[in-house]
Formats: sequence, structure tokens, C-alpha cells
Amino acid sequence: MSQVNTKNTGVSVIGLGQMGSALVKAFLTKGYSTTVWNRSPEKAKDLVAQGAVYTPDVEEAVATNSLVVICVLDYQAVHEILDTVGSTLSNRTLVNLTNGTPEQARLLKERVTQLGVEYLDGGIMAVPSLITRSEAVLLYSGSQKAFEMHRQALDSLGTSKYLGTDSGLAALNDLALLSGMYGMFGGFIHSVALVRSEKVNATEFTSELLIPWLHAMMTTLPKMAQMIDSGDYKTKDANLEMQASLDTIGDVSRAQGISTELTDPIFSLMQRRVADGHGDDDFPSVIELLRQSTN
Repeated sequence: MSQVNTKNTGVSVIGLGQMGSALVKAFLTKGYSTTVWNRSPEKAKDLVAQGAVYTPDVEEAVATNSLVVICVLDYQAVHEILDTVGSTLSNRTLVNLTNGTPEQARLLKERVTQLGVEYLDGGIMAVPSLITRSEAVLLYSGSQKAFEMHRQALDSLGTSKYLGTDSGLAALNDLALLSGMYGMFGGFIHSVALVRSEKVNATEFTSELLIPWLHAMMTTLPKMAQMIDSGDYKTKDANLEMQASLDTIGDVSRAQGISTELTDPIFSLMQRRVADGHGDDDFPSVIELLRQSTN
């Protein structure tokens, strides 16, 4: 087993779904004494066989170690579990890896810090099978003291990134990254649907044409981000007026019998921005319309 910090050799994990179980296995692999609890005890059997210690009492699980990691379905479940734990959580570090919103994270921090708890909120940018690998990125925000104290244990799970003392930042960045992912997936699905309308092989199209093209386009993102930070969207390249002059993608899609549900929103934003007098702007300018909709 790997050597660990002897001051922090134990961790309690609350929640043994697919992700929670993956977290437990990671801690065990790195040599951490791991106590586990789950509402359904049968989920602990395989983990116990690998060295975890199961307790049917969640309060006992929390009391066993100074580092408590909770990963359950939602924040309602988190609060219900904490209701049964009470002051046992006092003077411990709680790392919450349950998916939720920034506001939920901030409210939970307020609740537990009243008990003297060091709180870290986290976002897991990985599927269970990636846990322990460097490709698994785990975002953390909240108590810097807790992050630094337990950094070695947290690094057992993947690549740790601390975003700041605002406990809502991990959830915000988590959801922002997911929105970028689903946007990419949406573009992928539409492009493949389009070529499949002519029976083009999806695998060949994706590997030989789409991925190289997307890799090339990814290099433009830092420049787009700089435009957004500066608020200067003027460009000498492809401006919005040119890009939104014709709905060629929509026209061809409809002609091929492919729905434009995924592409229409983007094209509509581009047209609106041009109509507002910003035709000379580059594509990132459409972010201003999204900002306006939240005012």
C-alpha cells in the first residue's frame, strides 16, 4: 500500500452509490482506513471484502474519523442524514461531493459551520471508472484550511483543483463545465445526424473529420475568452453579420429530414445580436444576450 500522512489515515464515506463506492475503493487503494455507511447495507458487502469497515449507524461512521466525505443523490438526502447526526459532526471536516447548486452549497456551509465544521464543497468531473486517474478532476471550494489539511487524501481520488473560499464555486464551475460538454455533445449529435442522412459512416466521419476539426476550433477558445473578459468583440475575421446572413445549416438539415432543434437557438442568438447593431462583432458577442436574460 502507498504511504499516507499518519496524521490523517482514516476517512468516513457516507453514500455507496456507484460514485460513492468508487471513492471508497480509491481511499482503500491508497491505504486509508475507510469506514462506510449507506441506507442500503447490501451495497457495502463488496467494499467490506476489500477492506472497508461498515457500520449500520451513520452517527458512528461520522464519529470514527475527522474527515467525512458524503456523496449521495441530492441535497435533500444530505440534510436528512445530517439531521440524524447532530453535533457528532462537530470539529470535523465535511467534504460534500453531492451534485447541487451554488446556493445549496452556501446554505449547507452555513448550517455545518455553526457546529464548528470545516466545510468543503466539491464537484466531480468524472465517471466512477475514472476515479483515481489524473483525468478525473475534482473541484473544491470552501475551507482552504480543510483543503490543505486533507489534500493528500483528496488527491487519492484524482486531480484536485481548489477554486476559492466561496463554497458555491465548485458547484458553479461543475455545472458550467457540464454545459460546455452538453453543448459539444449536441453539436456532435446534429453533425452525425446530418451525414447519416446520406448513410455516411458515423465512426469514420467522427474520427477522420469531426475530431480533427473540433481540435482546431478548440485553439480559438482562449481568444474568445479574452474577448469576453475585455468586452471587445470586434473582429477582422468571420463577423456575426456574415455568419448569420444565411441559415445554410438549417436549410440543409431540413432538406435532409433532420430536425434543427439543436442548431436553431444558436442561429437565433446570432441573428438577434446582428439586429441589435452588433454585426461587426465576433461570435462570443452573443454572451451579452445571455447576460441580459438574467437581469
